[in-house]
Amino acid sequence: MLFNESTLRKLNQLTLVARRVRAGVLKGERRSTRRGASVEFADYRNYTPGDDLRRLDWNAFARLDRPFLKLMEEEEDLAVYLLIDISTSMDWGEGPTHKLTYALQLAAALAAMSLGSGDQCSVILLQNGKVSSRMGPLRGAHQLSRLLVFLENQSKTFQSGGTTELDRVLREYSLAIGRPGVAFLLSDLFAPGGFQSGVNALLGRGFELILLHLLSPIELDPPLAGDLRLVDVETGKSEEITIDGGMRELYQRRMELWQAEFQQDCRKRGAEYIPVNTATPWDKLVLYNMRQAGVVK
Repeated sequence: MLFNESTLRKLNQLTLVARRVRAGVLKGERRSTRRGASVEFADYRNYTPGDDLRRLDWNAFARLDRPFLKLMEEEEDLAVYLLIDISTSMDWGEGPTHKLTYALQLAAALAAMSLGSGDQCSVILLQNGKVSSRMGPLRGAHQLSRLLVFLENQSKTFQSGGTTELDRVLREYSLAIGRPGVAFLLSDLFAPGGFQSGVNALLGRGFELILLHLLSPIELDPPLAGDLRLVDVETGKSEEITIDGGMRELYQRRMELWQAEFQQDCRKRGAEYIPVNTATPWDKLVLYNMRQAGVVK
């Protein structure tokens, strides 16, 4: 089980936050920019011949001797996309800090909030510069069990292999998708080719992007010392280094700078960047950290 019933009840009390509400295809729990016929009042406009007289505000007409039409908010659904990097570098960490396991649990939580709010939810797995598998779009809380089975199967059947080519896959996916929405990218961002142009492509299509940068505690503070030969798990390239106290401090400074550059870059582009240490319990990340960041409420 990715999470228990107690956690699910907590998740059902939360909803994902969208900065811009787009025109959806079905009524949901979010206010739209369009005016419809729900019970929530939005605004007035002048009456024009042919308008429905049932929407005329007769009290305003009696006071002002001018006919005004009441406009009501229409509630619509949101399209949510959970983009999960399943390249070889995500197969790292032990137990609950394993990056891919953590990403799948986090995606399950986001999906539970999305489906519980009546949103449209899709899960997309990214590997080797392409979409390797997907589930959705799904809608409705009754679809959660189906999506959880899909995610659990991924954790059981995952085979290590493939590189991180985020730029290419994000660009191609942004062109293939028909309906923009809120996209969560769950990745360690170990992408030699970068990811900035892929992010720009998503934002250019009207997506809101939340980038969840997942790193294991071993990557943030590696317990290594002495003469070592490090091997890149994706490319096979190796590097011989000597690690002492000074080298560890330099590594940590560069790691902090690396994350700070990502945060600044995302802020410039209008995306949300959230660094994640997988030693942080994923439910705490959702229920507290992401709420403080304004991603969920």
